[in-house]
Amino acid sequence: MKTIHFIGAGPGDPELLTVKGRRLIDEADIIIYAGSLVNPQVLSGARQEAQIYDSARMTLQEVVEVMRAGVQAGKQVVRVHTGDPSVFGAHREQMAELDKLGIPYDVVPGVSSFLAAAASLKREYTLPGVSQTVILTRMEGRTPVPELEEIGSLAAHQATMILFLSVSQIGILCQRLRQGGYPADTPAAVVYKASWEDEQIVAGTLEDLAEKVEKAGIRRTALVTVGRFLGDRFERSKLYDAAFTHGYREGKVPDTVPGKTGGA
Repeated sequence: MKTIHFIGAGPGDPELLTVKGRRLIDEADIIIYAGSLVNPQVLSGARQEAQIYDSARMTLQEVVEVMRAGVQAGKQVVRVHTGDPSVFGAHREQMAELDKLGIPYDVVPGVSSFLAAAASLKREYTLPGVSQTVILTRMEGRTPVPELEEIGSLAAHQATMILFLSVSQIGILCQRLRQGGYPADTPAAVVYKASWEDEQIVAGTLEDLAEKVEKAGIRRTALVTVGRFLGDRFERSKLYDAAFTHGYREGKVPDTVPGKTGGA
């Protein structure tokens, strides 16, 4: 029996698809892809005779039925998700159905949009002395979130926060983040379609970001990033500190000690 491959299609730029993901897509007999979010160019190498299904118009049961029928017919099936399927990918429920049917599957990880957003922003989410924690979350909407993960509670940590599926509520979001603990001057930025050709970045603070985003007309397909990592003040890493010893390098004592001159 053929193995179904769940593939993270990357954030948008077709060149950010992994080599393995590209090969499996190009070899597939049946491709089911998340058409509302996956860049169609990701499928550009698909075989001419491949059957391609857009899951944006399908239910879970319909997706699983295409998988089941394909595998039983001896076809190679791939399920193409946006970014990395492990982050808001909704692939676990599909796996559960395949388990019931005894159909084998594996997962090919991809580049998540939150990683592409950091690249576009030219920033590092974890900076010494600024933040060593990254929270990936979303606001409640038509789909609720667990009570203990309410935005205000998470904001109390003032960690780096990346919010998926929340830009449509940007005004309420910024208000909740401030009420939860982030100061009004906390840097924040929205990255629309990170790595796509029509990518757009809107930067500001929690005080003015909502107004800027609404003016830009961004309502979907964007990440909201929040935290001091967006600023320019941080400590240097110990990793490359000449006086810091680790398994690959002995620490070097500086030639001069600040504040001391002359003898011992």
